[in-house]
Amino acid sequence: MQGNNLLTKAREVAIAAKENGGRALLVGGFVRDQLLGQMPKDADMEIYGIEAAALRELLSKFGRVNCVGESFQVYKLSWRQQKVRYELDISIPRLDRKVSRGHRGFEVQGNPFSTIEEAARRRDFTINAMMRDPLTEELLDPFGGQKDLQNGVLRMVDKNHFAEDSLRVLRAMQFAARFDLQIDPATTKVCRAVDLSDLPAERLWGEWEKLLMKAARPSHGLLIGGQLAIYQKLFPYLETALQRRGDEMCQTLDGATDVKVLLAEYPRQVTLMLSAIGAYLSRPERELLLEKLGVFSIDNYDVRRKVLILSGERKRASDWCSHRETIEDKDFRFLAARLEPRLVYLLAKARGDEAAAEWFWENAQRLHIEDAAPKRILEGRHLLEMGLEPGPQIGKIVNAVYLRQLEMGFETLEEAQTEAREIISNE
Repeated sequence: MQGNNLLTKAREVAIAAKENGGRALLVGGFVRDQLLGQMPKDADMEIYGIEAAALRELLSKFGRVNCVGESFQVYKLSWRQQKVRYELDISIPRLDRKVSRGHRGFEVQGNPFSTIEEAARRRDFTINAMMRDPLTEELLDPFGGQKDLQNGVLRMVDKNHFAEDSLRVLRAMQFAARFDLQIDPATTKVCRAVDLSDLPAERLWGEWEKLLMKAARPSHGLLIGGQLAIYQKLFPYLETALQRRGDEMCQTLDGATDVKVLLAEYPRQVTLMLSAIGAYLSRPERELLLEKLGVFSIDNYDVRRKVLILSGERKRASDWCSHRETIEDKDFRFLAARLEPRLVYLLAKARGDEAAAEWFWENAQRLHIEDAAPKRILEGRHLLEMGLEPGPQIGKIVNAVYLRQLEMGFETLEEAQTEAREIISNE
């Protein structure tokens, strides 16, 4: 099992630490997820009682050790087993001290002789402040995280330090969604008072991405964001949209979560989830949201452009279905040249437009354009074989023939060449 492989390595490190006078503890998200019955492929570990230099030497016995961080180093052990990659991030306990504005404005100091409570106090929420001894399985929980997890409550660890990192407000939104938690009133009050203007787009997107892609019911997090005053400060148009059509947006967002598994590629899943929100915004508002989140391309897939197209009113299956008497096959083919029909179909299903979705999908399947427009038949080499000289006109003719292919639906090279000859003769 995945967890067993990771835990085996953690126990080996813990044994080595114990033999050298230290104690190794699994910390944070791994402990939380383990209590929830999940088995992650990566984990964080803190080692007490061993200085940093000695710890580096100790870990070198387990293979190659990668170090990250400037003022404070994290030692990464990674390995593959049965095509699965595992990663164990190991550090000494550290203390954070706020020294300047911004979520990065911390001075971090390692202290291998810190107490467990001191080390746990720097964490954001009680559910992330638990530790487990991999040798004894003892759960160390100085702030009651296990009880909060059982009661479905998200609670800050320390009100005096929580607000120092503005990113924690966004983390509250995504944690609430991922683990179906309610935020306790004191934590909500602190979150609402935090200035969020220092957060860059990549950090905003990091939390939104987890909300959209990891939560079983992301609508819960979406509503929590309003409670925490996130939209007032960063996305006022989202607050307006939620007030106007919040029930529909939440239904569509959760519906998109249910069907996104039908998309094999992650960038397309992201496109669908963002479009579930964008469908309830105006075009300028969608552009503002994507810009604020810093969303452009993922793995060379133009998520931004696809979201703007998919969210548009005229690209909805219900709009096509309501005008089906005037819709022609060419309309489907031209759409497929800009946007995968599968995305249109799944967004319609997410919105609950079942009849329109199935009508649209039947036509996409009939035309064999579920995931792309028809492949271009005529290429430049065919024109050269027909006797044309190399030059810019080659590309122009190829494009013109392809437009005719989309419009007319011909499927053979002979037909494409006939269209090319007609275009050439009319020049």
